[in-house]
Amino acid sequence: MAVNTDFVGRTYPPSGPYAVSAADIAAFAAAVGATDPVHTDAEAARAAGYADVVAPPTMAVVYEQQSSRAYVADPEAGIDYSRVVHGEESFVHHRPIVAGDALTATTTVASIRQAGGHSMITVVTELTDEAGAAVTTASSTIVVRGGE
Repeated sequence: MAVNTDFVGRTYPPSGPYAVSAADIAAFAAAVGATDPVHTDAEAARAAGYADVVAPPTMAVVYEQQSSRAYVADPEAGIDYSRVVHGEESFVHHRPIVAGDALTATTTVASIRQAGGHSMITVVTELTDEAGAAVTTASSTIVVRGGE
């Protein structure tokens, strides 16, 4: 089955909320080699102006991928995940993610284009806090390799 281009513009129901803990932030920071104490020490984070420990900027991908899974796993979307490679990821942070946040994620299929027999799919995921305020806009592009 080919990638279904009729999905462009489709928005999936919100997922979450995802509780952001200090332990999760510390583990992610360790995994990516982020050594600034604002990621692990609440006092250092507060001294830097944050409410609590602050997530490294790329931690938004954790919540983006949980949300976009609904699209990738949708059988009508036509995505063979065994043929997927990561293309690109970018973030617009409206404010930092901090411990204590409860994030909700909403994913929209922004574009699908064909190039060289492959499908390039871009999804945009909006992360919001409990009040509905924007936290991060994540844009992710995957490539579904065509043919054998």
